[in-house]
Amino acid sequence: MDRRTKLTQTPVPGLILELSVPTIISMLVTAIYNAADKFFVGRISTEASAAVGVAFPAMAVIQAIGFFYGHGSGNFLSRMMGAGKHKEASEMASTGFCLAMLTGLMAALLGIGFVKPLAIAMGATEAGLADSMSYMRIIMIGAPFMMGQFVINNQLRFQGSAMYAMAGLMTGAVINVILDPLLILVCGMGVSGAAIATVSGQITSFIVLYIGSTRGENIRIKLKNIRINGFYIKEIINGGCPSLFRQGLAAISAMLLNNAARDYGGAAALAAMSNVNTVVMSLSSALIGFGQGYQPVCSFNYGAGIKERVKQGYWFCVKWGTVFMTLAGILCFIFAPAIIRFFRDDDAVVAIGTVALRCQACVLPLSAATVLSNMMLQSIGKGVKASVSSSARNGICFIPLILILPNLLGILGVEITQSIADVLALCISLPMALTEIKKM
Repeated sequence: MDRRTKLTQTPVPGLILELSVPTIISMLVTAIYNAADKFFVGRISTEASAAVGVAFPAMAVIQAIGFFYGHGSGNFLSRMMGAGKHKEASEMASTGFCLAMLTGLMAALLGIGFVKPLAIAMGATEAGLADSMSYMRIIMIGAPFMMGQFVINNQLRFQGSAMYAMAGLMTGAVINVILDPLLILVCGMGVSGAAIATVSGQITSFIVLYIGSTRGENIRIKLKNIRINGFYIKEIINGGCPSLFRQGLAAISAMLLNNAARDYGGAAALAAMSNVNTVVMSLSSALIGFGQGYQPVCSFNYGAGIKERVKQGYWFCVKWGTVFMTLAGILCFIFAPAIIRFFRDDDAVVAIGTVALRCQACVLPLSAATVLSNMMLQSIGKGVKASVSSSARNGICFIPLILILPNLLGILGVEITQSIADVLALCISLPMALTEIKKM
């Protein structure tokens, strides 16, 4: 069965499940990068654990730019393939990759040059500043490879080649997990060892993903196909801005959260909130992977004019995504203390993290509709609505709350802000998605 027939005629539930299993694994593998570093660094000290949390906004910015080019180019090439326009799809694949690599190189130079003010701005404590700088300096070296891997990964997914994407990310994760204990604990390299392990995994993923893009029916990335012009840049912006806003605002919100946690609870609060975010991101990554199995079905069929399959896939994913996140929320609420202690056995960290994780657990079921609404809007090319939807949680709702609630409630304000933002984000995203569904 050729790719077009598969994406337009295979029953939607089975097709989404087939495509989502590799993407769920891929997203969970990506979450392992963070969790592995947090776990092994947590064996050193609370300050070291906090230092890795401080670097999260920098990594989120790199991811944001990678997803911007990856989703921007991937959405477009999938719609073009659905419409039978393979020349435009090939040119977009090469152009998106080229722009990401150039941007990654600039980000690496700027990040290394201004590492100290960046670490301070992202919430580093005085005691943990040296560790934060060491970790961030090495992470920034890997910026071009990190951005490049996100672009190829998303382009492969939007072509329906989720298995290649999964193989690339899994290979990198295995390298990371092997090197973490070796460099951190055996070689005694501390947070620098964690950073080297992460960057090594990213470079490995980049190489494997690039090789995957040269296999089968996948579009090849070629220098001769690069077209840096207004048309392709506009399409990347339209398709990629929602991801840029979502991930970019995640970086800003993480920075504000780090600063609030540091100011109202010190290193223990900083480590606790960092660990809570790791847990929630791991669960959300499974949901996002499920949604990513829907995205090629959505964009390809929308481009082909078969909109009933777009609607059917949306409701299928919302229903089962909500079921999964409800079960995950129940487990997180019950076992919150044990989960936080797994990352750092410190009573102060556990006390703060337990409250924050239980608050997050209560609203996890709402995230399925929010995430799937944003993905659907982005995949059908509704750039403005998708950008507003993607900005809702980490920007429109979270930023005002994190600036206000800690001043009123102290550390409790830090612990509950994300949960309130999740509720408000659903109220913004769902109506916009339902409007487009009704038009179909």
